[in-house]
Amino acid sequence: MGLILSLDNSIHSFNRAGFVGLLDQYTGAAAAYSLRRLSVNTTNVIRVRRSSDNAEADFTTDEITDGTLLAWVGNTASDNGLVTTWYDQSGNSNDATQGTAASQPKIVDAGVLVEENGRPAVDFDGVDDFLKNTTISISQPITHFTTVKLKTIAGLNRICDGGFSSTRHSLYVNSDFFYFSGLSLSQGFLENTNQNLHYFLANDTSSEAAINGSSATVGSGGTNDLGGLTMAARWDGIAQFGDLLYQEHIIYPSNQSSNRTNIETNINDYYSIYP
Repeated sequence: MGLILSLDNSIHSFNRAGFVGLLDQYTGAAAAYSLRRLSVNTTNVIRVRRSSDNAEADFTTDEITDGTLLAWVGNTASDNGLVTTWYDQSGNSNDATQGTAASQPKIVDAGVLVEENGRPAVDFDGVDDFLKNTTISISQPITHFTTVKLKTIAGLNRICDGGFSSTRHSLYVNSDFFYFSGLSLSQGFLENTNQNLHYFLANDTSSEAAINGSSATVGSGGTNDLGGLTMAARWDGIAQFGDLLYQEHIIYPSNQSSNRTNIETNINDYYSIYP
């Protein structure tokens, strides 16, 4: 049994008994961003700024879906809720933040909760929105699982970037194909504007990548490690913005290929991405 402080400063109890999250089953994640609860220790998952008065508040997964967030932001056409912090649920405090108002993605758009396939999502506009963490540092092997919907496919749509260099640690869509650094999934992995689950194992010449539970393409993913993380933009936040709905991104500082099927099943059971 635990306690949680609500927006009206009243204290409510909640029972964590019986709950087992993805991060409790597959431990050791370096960072985990989601609008669902991934761990028994998860409390707040996002911090939101409302456009009406620039006030900010933290929200749990339940408060996002039960109407608490929307009631706080407002439900008129002029009411927007902007994400200032996407909290890391791994316990490592690798939160992704954005202090510039114009570059904050939306969780409430014109008085409506942003959703994809019936689940909450963070809406990056493809123009100047991004969230960033500068503290995460991981050496290969590194495993990514991302749940993302590309709203448009044009130019270079970046899902995330882990360092600014010619061989950056990066997931992106370019010319309709999904890439990780130098690894192209051009064999049957034509990207689309559906909700997709991306998998990538960065492991030098033994890297793997796949979409929606498919067989992995194996090749060279580059030698770069992960030093910092930018979501939906290039590392420097000045170009290659992702026009997308972001729902989940889990990063392991290890090779999770042996757990890949079970982790993807957990994700897909919640989001209903593919049959």
